[in-house]
Amino acid sequence: MTSRFFVTGTDTDVGKTFISCALLKKAKLMGLNTLALKPVAAGCELTEHGLRNDDAVRLQAAATIKIGYEQVNPVALKAAVAPHLAAQAEQRSLQLQRLVGFCRGAMSPAPKQPRCDLCLIEGAGGWRVPLNATHTMAHLAVALQLPVIVVVAVKLGCLNHALLTVEAIRRDGLQVAGWVANLIDSEMPELEGNLTTLEQQLGAPCLGRVFELTGSDDANLAQAASCLDLTLLGLAAADKAS
Repeated sequence: MTSRFFVTGTDTDVGKTFISCALLKKAKLMGLNTLALKPVAAGCELTEHGLRNDDAVRLQAAATIKIGYEQVNPVALKAAVAPHLAAQAEQRSLQLQRLVGFCRGAMSPAPKQPRCDLCLIEGAGGWRVPLNATHTMAHLAVALQLPVIVVVAVKLGCLNHALLTVEAIRRDGLQVAGWVANLIDSEMPELEGNLTTLEQQLGAPCLGRVFELTGSDDANLAQAASCLDLTLLGLAAADKAS
C-alpha cells in the first residue's frame, strides 16, 4: 500500500523541496519506490522542452519512479509570485478539481510501473497560499485527504509560524503526520530551547533535525537524509528477500 503525504512549509523558501528530496533519498536507501509531484509551480523558465521549474525538476530526479515532467508539474507558471497572481498574469485560472484530477492521475500506477511505496505531493508556498478567489493550497490537500508533513524553518519567529500552520492543518481536518526542523539561521538565539518548545507543543513526531549544510548538493542531500527517520511515518525498509 502506498504511503502518500502532502508536504507544506511554515512559509515560502523554507526548504520544502530540499527536505522532500531528502525524504525521497532516505526512502530510496531503505529500498522503497518513490514518486513526487509538484502540482503547481510558480517561477518557471522557458527551456527547449517548455516551461520548467527547478523545484519540480529536482523532485522528478529524486523519485525512483520516473514519470513525465508534465505529470510531475502539470501547472507551470512563469512569474515567481503567488500562484493565483502568476496565473492572472497569464490570463489563466487555477481550478481545484483539475488539480485534484492531475494528482490522482499521476498517482495511478501505469502498466509495468513499480509499486509505489512513498508518494510526496509538494505544495507551493505555505498552507494558505491562494490558488484562486475561493480556494487555497490547503483545499488541494483536503480534497486528496492526505496526511501532512510540515517543513519548519527554524529561525526567529518559527514558533508562531509552526504552531499556526499546524493549528490550521488540524482545523481543516487533516492529520499532521510529522514535521522536519530545517535550520535556516545557524546563529539563532536559544536554538535548543526553540526546538524543545516545538517538540513539546506541535503534538506530532519530529522526523529529524537538518542543520546548516555547506557541502556539495549531493553531499548535503545525503547528510540531510541521514538525519531523517521515516519509520515515524510507518515506513519500513524493503524486505530484500521478497
